[in-house]
Amino acid sequence: MEPAQSSGADRTNPGITGALTLSMMLASLGTSIANIALPALAEAFSAPFGEVKWVVVAYLVALTISVVIAGWLGDIFGLKRLLVIGLGLFGIASLLCGFAPNLWVLIGARVLQGVGAAVLMTLSMALMRATARQERLGRAMGLLGTVSALGTALGPSLGGFILSATHWQVIFLVQVPLAVLALVLASSFLPNSPRAEIRRPVRYRAMLNAGLVLSLLINLLVAAVMMTTLIVGPFYLGRGLGLEDAMVGLIMAIGPTISIFGGLPSGRLADAWGPQPVVRIGLALLAAGAFLLAILPGMIGIAGYIVAIVILTPGYQLFQAANNTAALADAPKDQRGAVSGLLGLSRNLGLVLGATAMSAVFVQGVGTSSLVQASAMAIAQGMRLTFTLAGGMLVLSFLAASGRSSRSGH
Repeated sequence: MEPAQSSGADRTNPGITGALTLSMMLASLGTSIANIALPALAEAFSAPFGEVKWVVVAYLVALTISVVIAGWLGDIFGLKRLLVIGLGLFGIASLLCGFAPNLWVLIGARVLQGVGAAVLMTLSMALMRATARQERLGRAMGLLGTVSALGTALGPSLGGFILSATHWQVIFLVQVPLAVLALVLASSFLPNSPRAEIRRPVRYRAMLNAGLVLSLLINLLVAAVMMTTLIVGPFYLGRGLGLEDAMVGLIMAIGPTISIFGGLPSGRLADAWGPQPVVRIGLALLAAGAFLLAILPGMIGIAGYIVAIVILTPGYQLFQAANNTAALADAPKDQRGAVSGLLGLSRNLGLVLGATAMSAVFVQGVGTSSLVQASAMAIAQGMRLTFTLAGGMLVLSFLAASGRSSRSGH
């Protein structure tokens, strides 16, 4: 079992912080960097959207399947040991993606990359929980939210510039040196832990209670909406408004860039006010932003898209910091990896839902699966339908969270 707490010196060691934050950033970078390349991949491989989207979906499905197992194995064999293995796998898979000769080899390599990312995402959160003082837990979760947003921000912006300057392969190869750096930091600075005795798998039913189940369900719906922005956004901005790849990348990076500066303040609010009020504020902003995405871009174009994202993004950061804090605050020391895995599972199921079901709603609204040939008006129509549905999902989430708070007296 991993030691519950490192020394005070270890808590402030910048090498430890760097290893954990870079690992989390890599997992989120892998989620977002390929999205902007979907139109380019559709052209490069002469494939329809239904096939090309599996470059994103395969990564998310691998994350979803692996994330709970990663948390359990981390609790058994040591969090550091498994994190180092995950970083090595992520780097090798990124290399394979960059040299993939066809679409299906690329999809297979993305599966391996997703397995590695599951380890990075889950173990980074568990290790951060193990080294954070109880009174600063919200800030620690906010820091991870910040670097997760940084990875998401770098994805579309970096991907857009790479596509405008070179080939799609470089989008994946650029992740290799980052994985190597994170592996060196983790190997050098994270404390070693002895191999634990293998114990029976965590009984997840015994861990679950009404509050945790609701947190996981809302986490799933919020993640689905955020993935929808990453899937639909490039098509609306590029095909609907006719923007170049570099400009699409810049606009897509606005929201995640705001999140970079909102993670720590969101965590501080969760520490100061308690997580439940901050969860409700975040959900209210998310719902407002989703409905504005359905309305404003059709009225005022790029400016409307940006305004909606500026409202939606702080809501996501507030929700993420507060919801993770609430879920992990009371987790037993030997179940932190498992609880982190459940949070990752719900998030990744939401990402898969956004990349599959919500993208299917978008295609239905557009009226054709050949989005490359769809008219700007059809793309805008698909966007309105998709984000109207997303806004309704978030309103239901807000009502559920408010009902829980009123019953618990918060």
